[in-house]
Amino acid sequence: MSAASPSPYSWQPQPSGLALVERWLERFFTASPAAARFRDQLQRDTGTRFLDWLDTIELPAQSDRRALEGAGFVARDPHADQPERLWAHPQAQLPWIAEATAPDAPIAVWLRCDSAAEFAARHAEAPELAVEGEPLAPYRRVTLYRNRQATLGAVERLGNRVVATTAIEPEQRLAIASVFERFQRRRRQFPSDVDGFEHARKLIDDAVAAVGRDRACALFFRAERRHWQRNNHAAQVQWRRQDRFGLGWGNHDHHTYRCSRQHFARLIGALEALGFVARERFYAGREAGWGAQVLEQPSAGVTVFADVDLSPDELDADFAHEPLAERDTLGTVGLWCALHGDSFLQAGMHHLACLADFDALRDQLAAAADITTMAPFTSLPHLRQAFTTGERWPVAKARLDGLRERGLISAAQAEQFADAGAVGSHLENVERNAGYKGFNQAGISDIIKATDPRH
Repeated sequence: MSAASPSPYSWQPQPSGLALVERWLERFFTASPAAARFRDQLQRDTGTRFLDWLDTIELPAQSDRRALEGAGFVARDPHADQPERLWAHPQAQLPWIAEATAPDAPIAVWLRCDSAAEFAARHAEAPELAVEGEPLAPYRRVTLYRNRQATLGAVERLGNRVVATTAIEPEQRLAIASVFERFQRRRRQFPSDVDGFEHARKLIDDAVAAVGRDRACALFFRAERRHWQRNNHAAQVQWRRQDRFGLGWGNHDHHTYRCSRQHFARLIGALEALGFVARERFYAGREAGWGAQVLEQPSAGVTVFADVDLSPDELDADFAHEPLAERDTLGTVGLWCALHGDSFLQAGMHHLACLADFDALRDQLAAAADITTMAPFTSLPHLRQAFTTGERWPVAKARLDGLRERGLISAAQAEQFADAGAVGSHLENVERNAGYKGFNQAGISDIIKATDPRH
């Protein structure tokens, strides 16, 4: 198995960065017993860690700058309307650090949530709970607990990394609402998949023109998560557990699309139109028959893992952008798409990965709803990953007949899929430690094989 890649991305654990964050959190929880109770209840009721939801930690002005630089954080110039100085760790999946304007400001911790209004509604018992920022503004936040030393709240972002509320014009608000509605209602069934991709691409291009690239990206993936959730029972159960805290899918780690060879370049083009940039590529080797392109939209905070069948002679090519020829056999990814449709069209995402306490989430889903979890495909100190047992979807007769006629599945396999359906989607349980931002190629190869519909 080859791990070679032309990508410059080579992620390593960043323990010093995490240690610095944990030191601030220890001070924060000491100063806010209410926040400590929230942390404990969050883990007990959702199987997720407080760390999995961190968006920004705001520190008093001019505090720990030397420590930040020593741990690998890099200062980012603030926008003109942002007095805070921002720090990010380019090699780690860690929260942003903001410096307040006052040296005696409290430590403020802000969690990611899908909707500030939903967060406020779920914590209506807290006194004076109000949403800062207008509806559909780029940045909104809610303060849950506050004392002289510490503040805990949640932020809702719409495709940006700002840390200050800004006004929004009524016509822009209408444009945002209209774009989101069009993404939610996006037609996915077409006589030709080419028509489906062209339709989606036009929606994306129109959205970018109307509300900007980063905002369009955030709205698109908010709609994609909802579409996937409607078709996955494990997702529905976990979302309800997280929604009790008003957090939604604020702990999303990556979104996985399975794509046919014919349309892979179209998928990548649509994602790049939304502002994604290509990160590392994965080559599973001659025996596995697949490859993947990881993409990231840094402003919107969205990561995509895009899977496709590959032949051995294509492993060193830029398969994300060069057209891939049709083949007379189907690998795991290609067969899944042939049975259900491409993720970008009919099927929706293969899975969403959410950050969690690995053992706690697995055990809680089993106890709460009898949801079982497959064997882990990654068990490293800095990365643990496993799928919930796949949800079986019915397969259309026309798809089975077409595959059988082309000799891509046997008569016995066609009968099996007709009777029992085929595995459609999963929820992925992922625990990241030491700020590790990458993926485990060997483990991904194993789970690709394990989720082959023929098995």
